[in-house]
Amino acid sequence: MRFVSFPGPDGAAVAGVLADASSQTAGDGEPAQVIDLSHPLCQPLLAGTPPSLLALVEQDLAACVQRIAAVTIPAAAMRPLQGLRLLAPLRPGKVIGAAFNFTDALAERAMAHPAEPVTFFRSGCTVIGPDEPILLPPDVGNVGYEAELAVVIGRRALHVDADKAMDHVAGYVAHNDVSGSDQVKADGGNFVRGKNLPATAPLGPWLLSADAMPDPHAVAIRLDIDGRALQNGSTATMLHRIPALIAWISRRMPLEPGDVIATGTPAGVAAMHQPAAWLRPGTTVTVEVAGLGRLRNPVQQGVAFHAQ
Repeated sequence: MRFVSFPGPDGAAVAGVLADASSQTAGDGEPAQVIDLSHPLCQPLLAGTPPSLLALVEQDLAACVQRIAAVTIPAAAMRPLQGLRLLAPLRPGKVIGAAFNFTDALAERAMAHPAEPVTFFRSGCTVIGPDEPILLPPDVGNVGYEAELAVVIGRRALHVDADKAMDHVAGYVAHNDVSGSDQVKADGGNFVRGKNLPATAPLGPWLLSADAMPDPHAVAIRLDIDGRALQNGSTATMLHRIPALIAWISRRMPLEPGDVIATGTPAGVAAMHQPAAWLRPGTTVTVEVAGLGRLRNPVQQGVAFHAQ
């Protein structure tokens, strides 16, 4: 099931579910419909949970999926997708990213495979939604893109074994891990500044519930800028797979419902192109992860990072 978020009547984000098989149109060409979970007729489906996607994840998204699948949704609770402004599906408390985690990307850089995951922390405050602008501060140097499959945690995970790790996954979402590459280099490989520039973590357009993902380790990942293909890979080349990432991270910090693990990016990052394909204002970046839709974001110049 594909969950989205959009502004409700008071401007706060409310949750919805894409109600047909296409992200754009139904099979007969009619606009796709969204089940508006904030509609009064949907209250029984929420079992008392507020109609926000983060709240549904915190309370058990899988149970919500089962309740929705078991009923016929009244037409009055449907809204056309066309005209809805989709937001980031949720704003996580934190994003834990995996660096150097795709074998094709490591081969491209002639790097050895790390024996353990290499991870970094990104604040949830850097997350933006579909069509929101990526903001490039003029004083941070080169900034790159990274198309990724992201995992949304559904149950608190602390000291979790790998064979139980997937029980803690609520769903999956496309992610663009925009990175201040020059800042990472200037900091001797420390990721904190380079991964926490404001408005640099696009997430969306929807969250796919875990039950609807056949195999998260066989998913195509693509990225283009203004139609120029720059990444075309697959999660099949992921080095440390999702169960291993959850187990490793959960032994170092608690993972809470709604937290996101960004699993890494395939070959084709900006620095590897000739000439380098750094992000530039006035362009549009599109990430496509199979089953998770197209995540488009314009690139604009932001304010100076060190003046904020």
